[in-house]
Amino acid sequence: MRKISAIILAGGRSSRMGKNKAFLVIDQISMIERQIQELTRRFAPIIIVSGQPELYDALGVEVYQDEFPGYGPLAGIQAGLKAAPTEEIFVIPCDMPFVDADLGTQMLRNLGEADGIALQTPGGIEPLCAIYTKRCLPAIETFLRTGGRKVVDFYPHVNMKYLPAQNLSLREPLQELLYNVNTPQDYAQARVMREGKQRE
Repeated sequence: MRKISAIILAGGRSSRMGKNKAFLVIDQISMIERQIQELTRRFAPIIIVSGQPELYDALGVEVYQDEFPGYGPLAGIQAGLKAAPTEEIFVIPCDMPFVDADLGTQMLRNLGEADGIALQTPGGIEPLCAIYTKRCLPAIETFLRTGGRKVVDFYPHVNMKYLPAQNLSLREPLQELLYNVNTPQDYAQARVMREGKQRE
């Protein structure tokens, strides 16, 4: 399996958390450092996209700034696609601390000739746990220039594929791999989840 780039989107304002979510510590390591360690097993390079790139300079990975500031995760995907040296990128948000690199490699195996592939879960499409190819760039940039922001709204303009989560072979429960930390309550629960894992 060839390696592709992994993009960590760290552009959010963390308004509900009140502090930068990427540097919240779970089991003595920040969430973004945990992600970097995990993604490095299967992906290269690891790239962070942020509106404040200087915050991440010490992490030892490439950091790029949004070209469309204020346009949300889609702008981060656009910047990641432009920066990546590989044709495909695996995208995750910085507030998904328990994502498994093997999830990304399974998605890559299912990409085929599509322009991108997103995970389809019982709760809907996960556009921020997805693989996109550089063929998506023209559609994304046109969409952004016309004021578009919602990631899934550019999908009709490309050949997007959807991978049912039940088709995956996962080491951990899907709800844990995709767990998002958006609030102090989410953070507390994430720490409980990790402590419970250690006791097993």
